[in-house]
Formats: sequence, structure tokens, C-alpha cells
Amino acid sequence: MKLLGATHLVCAFERPEDAERFHEAVKERLAKFGLETAPEKTKIIQFGGKDTIGGEPFDFLGFEFRWTKTRSDKRYIRRRTSRKRLRRALMNFTAWIKQWRWLNLKKLMGALNRKLQGHYNYYGVLGNYDGIQQFYWELHRLLWKWLNRRSQRKSYTVEGFQQMLKTYKLARPRVMEKPDIPVTVLSCPRLVSM
Repeated sequence: MKLLGATHLVCAFERPEDAERFHEAVKERLAKFGLETAPEKTKIIQFGGKDTIGGEPFDFLGFEFRWTKTRSDKRYIRRRTSRKRLRRALMNFTAWIKQWRWLNLKKLMGALNRKLQGHYNYYGVLGNYDGIQQFYWELHRLLWKWLNRRSQRKSYTVEGFQQMLKTYKLARPRVMEKPDIPVTVLSCPRLVSM
């Protein structure tokens, strides 16, 4: 039996032999319950050494993981919105606004704010403020474009659009993750991704 999408897991190890031992132990443990990992989605990757900053990033569940440093020179893994997911979210929003731009503004902006809040809830992690802010400004630009195409005449001047946004406020980008949740890893040259 194979469960699809049951669990997503990333584990970090300092030594490659620990990563391989863990990988085999998980396979054996799952086999006891008649489950298995998806071989095409499970892999051990090299993710930088002790002095690696930047390095080769990897994408997982819509986030890009990469090594970076704090201002006080401490190393940590930074998560930011994957470029691929950002493009896909903007394409989905474009399709949505094209379909629903005829709604009255109160309903349209209410639905849009719920969509924005969902995006912030998922991608609003520590270190990803730039990613959600970029999404907000791109969405702002697309909203201007498609609301102005509701008829053959432009619906809004710049001032009119700003006034409309004062009346129907867009949800501003906000990091939702609490800082007391540990998200730093000091050294992990090997990762097991499942």
C-alpha cells in the first residue's frame, strides 16, 4: 500500500553515515506497517559544509532553503518563497481577477483579502518578509491592471485607485511565524528529504 502525500519531512545531519542510517531505518520502520517511501521523491543531498554560505539551494514545499548568516555572523538556514511558486501564485491570481473583476468592490476586496491572508499564513515565516512583500506589490500591480480593463474606459486614475485602496484596504504583508519557534540549524551538511 502506498499513501500519497501522507508526510513531508526534511532531516538534517552533520555526517553522511548518519543520514544514510536514518534513511534505511525509516524505510524499515514504514515497511513494518505496510508503507513505503516514494523513491523518486526521497533523496539524500549535500547541503553545504561548515563554511558554506549561499551554496546550492533546494526547493521543498514551496520554499527555497539556503544557508546564510545573521548580522552577528551566525549561520542559519533561510527559507524564502520558491520562485516557481511565486510565479504560479501570480498566474493563479491573474486568472482569478480576470474571472471575478466584475464583482462589486466590497465582495471582490473581501475575497482578495482572504486569499492574501491564506498566502501570508503559509509563506509568512521568519526571514521571508521580502517574498510576501514582493507578492503583495505584484498583486497590487495586477489588480490595477485588471480593474482598469472592466470596460472600454479606464476605471481608475492613479489617484482614484489609491482612494479605492483607502476605502477597501488590502491585507498588508505580515510574518505569521512566532520567533520563539526554533528554526535555526547550526551545521548540517547532509539532508534527507522525504
